Amino acid sequence: MITKPTLDFLAELKTHNNREWFEASRPRYQEAAADFFDTVARFIHALASFDPAIAEVMPDPKSCIMRLYRDVRFSKDKTPYKTGLFAYVSKGGRKGPLAGYYLHLEPGNSFGGGGLYLPEAAVLAQTRQAIDTRFDEWNALVTAPALLAAFPDGVLPSGALKRAPKSYDETNPAIEWLRYKGYFTQRFFSDAEVLTTDFADRLGDCCRAVMPMVTFLNSAIESETP
Repeated sequence: MITKPTLDFLAELKTHNNREWFEASRPRYQEAAADFFDTVARFIHALASFDPAIAEVMPDPKSCIMRLYRDVRFSKDKTPYKTGLFAYVSKGGRKGPLAGYYLHLEPGNSFGGGGLYLPEAAVLAQTRQAIDTRFDEWNALVTAPALLAAFPDGVLPSGALKRAPKSYDETNPAIEWLRYKGYFTQRFFSDAEVLTTDFADRLGDCCRAVMPMVTFLNSAIESETP
């Protein structure tokens, strides 16, 4: 589970984002990383209890967790470390193209959810085609009471076009969704919620509501039809 020392470490890292401080605080980082690893492992088990695709592969928590070190080669911001811990759980792996579930841990800014964020053009084309041809199914999924109860903001876009994408008409019943460049849900959690012993299970319960959408997106991506 996540402990207060882990949140304290991340809060201080935001203030002291330099290698000297980090190296002096490395034992604290290792403890925070162990906390996060344990939480991600619990999160995966929670997901596997309702998503057969996750249960089939049971990913290693380590393979789901993003590196803390930033790639600063092409960035004006040269701070070496991210200020939060992030994990992405998908049957296709953290670096794969498939939709999945995620957890971002950061003091005062922790959140989780599921979906497909900024996919590559070919993957986005497949999801748009599926939404167009199976719009009644899609619309039922994204307006489901369970999803809106878990994620009051509904399904969010990771960017959106102002006009209809190529090959689609503005009069298309699904046009609002076809303009999206990605589809994800997001729920924020207070530090107090993150520190509860059952946080991973509570996050899993939220993600249960978005599992039908994740499954829909992955069925589109894995389809042989471009």
